[in-house]
Amino acid sequence: MNTKNQPDDTAPAAVPQLDGQLCFALYSTSLAMSKIYRKLLRGLGLTYSQYLVMMVLWEKNELTVSEVGERLFLDSATLTPLLKRMEQAELLTRTRAASDERQVIITLTPRGDALRHEAAKLPPAILQATKCTLDEVVGMKQQLDALRAGLMASSN
Repeated sequence: MNTKNQPDDTAPAAVPQLDGQLCFALYSTSLAMSKIYRKLLRGLGLTYSQYLVMMVLWEKNELTVSEVGERLFLDSATLTPLLKRMEQAELLTRTRAASDERQVIITLTPRGDALRHEAAKLPPAILQATKCTLDEVVGMKQQLDALRAGLMASSN
């Protein structure tokens, strides 16, 4: 017998609804954001992943593969093929460090560095596409940063 103040252990669990799931909201939003970026990056000749690498190198050039990977939350096995394609496209160079040949230093080429000026047009276009105010976007980003930190701490 069950009273109203006690949970009924025999009742079937509610089936999760797709639209009520945070993971799906994040996933579908990421797909929508990627679609906008794909359109904007086409003119630069970059994929979204390549754009992320370029942003890291525009902030600080001459980083190791590990340093780039840390910034992007990617391991070297995922990053290395991407960097090889970018090197073939003459956006960056990969050279072994003289002090430790196990380390590979990533450096922008003049062509890769020149893309920074064209890429500066992207953030305003993305903001416009969101239909949000700058304050709303900044607030969402802060919430997502906190969410990522919490999830990463929980996965360790």
